[in-house]
Amino acid sequence: MNTLIRFVLAALVCASAHAQDYPSKPIRIVVPYPPGGASDVTARLMAQKLSEAWPQPTVADNRPGANGIIALEHVAKSAPDGYTLLFANLGPNAINPAVYSKLPYDALKDFAPITLTTLVPQVLVASPSLEAKSIQELITLAKASPGKINYGTGGNGSANHLAVELMAAMAGIRLTSVAYKGDAQAMTDAMSGQVSLTLPTVVAAMPHIKSGKLRPLAVTTKERVASLADVPTMAEAGVPGYESVSWGGIMAPAGTPAPIVQKLHAEFARILRLPDIQERMAGLGATVVASGPAEFSAFLQSELKKWDGVAKRAGIRIE
Repeated sequence: MNTLIRFVLAALVCASAHAQDYPSKPIRIVVPYPPGGASDVTARLMAQKLSEAWPQPTVADNRPGANGIIALEHVAKSAPDGYTLLFANLGPNAINPAVYSKLPYDALKDFAPITLTTLVPQVLVASPSLEAKSIQELITLAKASPGKINYGTGGNGSANHLAVELMAAMAGIRLTSVAYKGDAQAMTDAMSGQVSLTLPTVVAAMPHIKSGKLRPLAVTTKERVASLADVPTMAEAGVPGYESVSWGGIMAPAGTPAPIVQKLHAEFARILRLPDIQERMAGLGATVVASGPAEFSAFLQSELKKWDGVAKRAGIRIE
């Protein structure tokens, strides 16, 4: 027992010393999406602020493809030393485990949560050609013609695919999904009337809402979104209890020393509370969270359980 205690104490001292020297080389934040989206913008802001505060640079490393699987597998297999981080997201971290029969990573076991950075609202938007002007009218129309109304998604098993299926199940209606290679293509076809509905983030949809090319029916959050103050929540509009929020966070490979995780959390939490970051996030329609590792872990577990249930009810499975 004494030998074991000495070993544990030595390991703790070693980890603490390593954390004091950290960082001694550049840090990468791996982003599962191409440049330009909300996740990429947030990751780059975090990287910029971390570079300004610490002696080593931090860069965003975009590794898109396969619904985020490429990026998450890369981070899961990286050295757990704090130099390769992940910008986690609803789709690859919580939706993929619900819909894929096999993944090259374990969403819980292969990552060490650092902080939940932001919650990002989505908005159900309709093509101007759709007769329904509200959620209640959509429900009435869908019940009269089950499966006749279609909606565009960012891909089979994507976050907005499951979010619309959750809404449909709770409203007691049946809609038909049309899979695209990304949310932008789904919005383009919604504007032209090729599909009737789609569910992008508020920030992505806002220019098209302002131009009148898309009609907002409801936001997916519990509270109304300031930038769309006249648009009701899904619960207000006729689907009580509905909530679906895209989110972002920072993770490290499992096994990263606790002192490094704590050091990273403290710094990211400080960055997220900076006035200019708060202002920028608000401009993206996002709410800053800056939760602790334990809170982030509990949040992820609840998300995994929620979306696993949605996928099973909707019969969504990718082999």
